[in-house]
Amino acid sequence: MNELEALTCFSASYCEAREKFLKTCADRSLSVDSRLNPNARGVRGQELFTDIVEIGPSFASKTLLLISGTHGVEGYCGSGAQIGLLRSGIFDNLPSDLKIVMVHAINPYGFSHDRRVTEDNVDLNRNFLDFSVSERPESDYALIHDCILPSDWDGPARQEADAALATFVSEHGMPVFQAAVSSGQYGHPNGIFYGGAKPTWSNATIRAIISDYASNAEQLGIVDFHTGLGPYGYGELITIGTEAQKERAVLWYGDEVTDPEAGTSTSAALYGMMAHGIAETLPEAEITFITIEFGTRDILEVLTALRGDNWLYQKYNFESPLKPQIKRDIRQAFYPEKDDWKLSVWDRSQEVITKAMHGLM
Repeated sequence: MNELEALTCFSASYCEAREKFLKTCADRSLSVDSRLNPNARGVRGQELFTDIVEIGPSFASKTLLLISGTHGVEGYCGSGAQIGLLRSGIFDNLPSDLKIVMVHAINPYGFSHDRRVTEDNVDLNRNFLDFSVSERPESDYALIHDCILPSDWDGPARQEADAALATFVSEHGMPVFQAAVSSGQYGHPNGIFYGGAKPTWSNATIRAIISDYASNAEQLGIVDFHTGLGPYGYGELITIGTEAQKERAVLWYGDEVTDPEAGTSTSAALYGMMAHGIAETLPEAEITFITIEFGTRDILEVLTALRGDNWLYQKYNFESPLKPQIKRDIRQAFYPEKDDWKLSVWDRSQEVITKAMHGLM
């Protein structure tokens, strides 16, 4: 696939991305399992779906699972990679004991609305906790929540909030600030990186997909596509899970694999991750999970975009003249829409998926 062909794999909206995904599957005579989200509508009022396609023998003991749209607006990246991989022929002539399962837009609400969260204002990748237990993980988020969500976005409250956050960073350092903001919080439903009070529809759906498509997997490789952290266009490989799972990730992908718990990643260590939910769903499988994280902008710009989007929805100020710029900022923070960035995503995706397939062979 040449560069011009690769660029056509990326889309400008959830609807376009879904249409391309469905057509690409149809062109290859692949059946698609479409699951309606009954709790949300798209930005134009349309129905929203998570789409699943299986390539290879359903009975295969080895499965490679590729997930896009965990964080909604980040789905442009993963969708483009998935469509490109389908079109490229990389999955032709799979071994008889290996299959590919693609999950397109696991958080279709966030994808359609250019938001990172689900329709519940929940960060899906902080939502995989045992909610029957009363205790919740604690972070320092409560110390800064009022500054994260000021009463205005273009007045004195915003200025005071920004100054207070700058002071927090100065006194405690950026790693502490990043962990406080992003590790996951469960006490402020109107805040950012909120993990929820119960499993979301997307949580239940990915668990059901795992049960339906990977229940007989003895070995399961997972690649979850994300954006927003790290150098522009670079796809960091972040390992998650047990020590054995992390060791396998390094074996498959090499020494460039990073680990938030070891302090080697651009990501903070997180609570309630999807990786944990998948491991709970398939406790007997040998799982190797990585997040591929493509950098976009400076971390403070990304966090500011998230705060603005959250302010817009939590203050219900949709008539604000600031809305167009806020929505442009959140989109660009996670999807730069530049050719060089898209081609970096495509090149890196081919490399990583090739390594994942070899790891399972």
